[in-house]
Amino acid sequence: MASICVYLGSRDGEDPRHREAAEALGRLIAQRGHTLVYGGARVGLMGRLADAALAAGGRVIGVMPRHLVAREQAHLGLSELIRVTDMHERKATMAAHADAFIALPGGIGTLEELFEIWTWRYLGLHDKPLGVLDSGGFYAPLLGFLDGTVSAGFLDQRTREQLLSAASPQALLDALEGRLAG
Repeated sequence: MASICVYLGSRDGEDPRHREAAEALGRLIAQRGHTLVYGGARVGLMGRLADAALAAGGRVIGVMPRHLVAREQAHLGLSELIRVTDMHERKATMAAHADAFIALPGGIGTLEELFEIWTWRYLGLHDKPLGVLDSGGFYAPLLGFLDGTVSAGFLDQRTREQLLSAASPQALLDALEGRLAG
């Protein structure tokens, strides 16, 4: 089975569909026998994702900088909590533990992580599949923008096609698993 790294918000957001999607994804990752790798927080969508995976009997690895652990943001009920020095080490550690990547709704940190891991793939630093869970149409404007960058000649269509998207956790996991098997 695979390790799935999930990037997502440390806030719940306003739309309950995002909370439901995070919980559903956590359950599905566990039910399908995958390991969840994420940022290690106990709050927001991050906490909901981890709690759902744990409740479904899954293995959950959190990766968190020590300064955030000290601020009592860490989820202390995880299968494993890896404490790192800083955000750069956090992202590298998460990537090293992952076979695939998913972004759920989140803020600038989530977007930065998504684009960095996609850039690493573009540069040939890994060939792991990645996708966004477009719950409630959250990523639709970004996906449209990315399609526009292809039309404008700034992004190759093959590179754009590396970023999978689906509206449901089931469909996105199916697509990622298909890329892992292929």
